Amino acid sequence: MGAVVRFLTWTGTGVAAVGAVTTGYNLATLRTLPRRVSGVIEPVTVCVPARDEADRLPALIADLRAQTGVPRLRVLILDDASTDGTYEAAIDAIDGDDRFTVLRSAAHPAPGWTGKAAACARLAARTESAALVFVDADVRLAPHAVAAAVTELRRRGAGLVSAWPVQEAGSRLERLVQPLLAWSWASTLPMGPANHSLRPSTAVACGQFIAVDAAAYRAAGGHAAVAASATEDLDLARALRRTGHRTALVTAGPAATTRMYAGATALTDGYTRWLWSAYGGRIDAGAAVGAGAALAYWVPVLAALCGRGLLRRAGVLGYLAAVTGRVFARVTETRRAPTRADLASAMAHPLAVAGYLTLWVRSHRRRRAGELRWKQRPLVSPATTPVADRIG
Repeated sequence: MGAVVRFLTWTGTGVAAVGAVTTGYNLATLRTLPRRVSGVIEPVTVCVPARDEADRLPALIADLRAQTGVPRLRVLILDDASTDGTYEAAIDAIDGDDRFTVLRSAAHPAPGWTGKAAACARLAARTESAALVFVDADVRLAPHAVAAAVTELRRRGAGLVSAWPVQEAGSRLERLVQPLLAWSWASTLPMGPANHSLRPSTAVACGQFIAVDAAAYRAAGGHAAVAASATEDLDLARALRRTGHRTALVTAGPAATTRMYAGATALTDGYTRWLWSAYGGRIDAGAAVGAGAALAYWVPVLAALCGRGLLRRAGVLGYLAAVTGRVFARVTETRRAPTRADLASAMAHPLAVAGYLTLWVRSHRRRRAGELRWKQRPLVSPATTPVADRIG
């Protein structure tokens, strides 16, 4: 029995150490959007899907009105059947700026479509610009953000560039769980090789702020190709790679920030909405990942607390590797020194993993019961929409 415990502890410590090394590599090598750009001459259309965003959309509109280096900027906003005055809030914030157009939809998505995919597809169909930028209403942009994202897209010759926004957090649960988004790829995938690959399995994207080449986007089928996806951003990147177009992830750094979920309830509901789709939506694959996470981030902690001698030292090393990887991932995302809150959440990383796995189980249960909803809408079930299976 003692030999098994030692084996599991050292194996978990090794896995945690590999994760820390991977995050260190990404911290040292991953590009961040440049702060200074010469400007973008080509026409650029920013597409903003908005449903019940009256409180947050005006701030984004103010940011978009302040963009520099994009003289041929156009902004399309779709009020997607909102119930809270989103359309009126948008009109007031635009204040007659003729670069902005606000569309209004009173209809719910057609069968086989999620709300966001349908909204993005409709916006993209209204422009002939060669470069499209999709931005969520809860994102805040620095004045150079749009020009920097399009510049990075063209510099790489890519079909899609995802500029990962800094994920801000307010509540304790947010600070514990939200940094796992960046950590999940920063600790498992060396982004240098991944950004030069056409393998769909190594694509990473965050739909909060992405720039796409319009021709590549349409060749891949656009959002119609991911109509039923719960993670349309990631699946859109995979669709582009399948048609021979490279995609890349960079960090936005100071160019973009967002607070995705404001409060514990919003975070719980938000992750429940889509976590079932992780690992291809397969419960066996998710269970295997969960077992690996327990091995790497729980077993060493238990050994550090309950073991003795060499076993305890191995557990401490594993725990320190986990904390280091979490801190490196956060610094990769923010491009600044870690705050006290960052360090505190990193030290609680085993609890964060437990929270994530709990939400994953909750998401699967809600999906099986047909109870998944987002912003008062039922979500599309891939079991009845084959398009999602083609993209997953």
